Amino acid sequence: MSDSNQTRAQQLIGDFAPKLVDLTDNVLFGDIWERSGLSPRDRSLVTVASLITSGSTDQLRGHLVRAKANGLTETELKEAIIHLAFYAGWPKAMSAITVAKEIFTS
Repeated sequence: MSDSNQTRAQQLIGDFAPKLVDLTDNVLFGDIWERSGLSPRDRSLVTVASLITSGSTDQLRGHLVRAKANGLTETELKEAIIHLAFYAGWPKAMSAITVAKEIFTS
């Protein structure tokens, strides 16, 4: 399978941790993200908030892109980060806004 046909998980860790790729592709994104109980937009907002509060900036990059594709605006995402500064902590918000700036200005 060429790189362009692989999922991001396959590209990053496919040969190193195939079971984690399987769970990521088939359970997380194949099942959980496709459930009808929340809209993709709402799932993205919850996921972005969770990644910010846990300080998971590596995963935040891709999820900010996904959030925009799922209908969240740049302004809404910046406001979520500002709001979370008071709940998740200033350093986590500053790290998140730096990632957001990279994503939104590139």
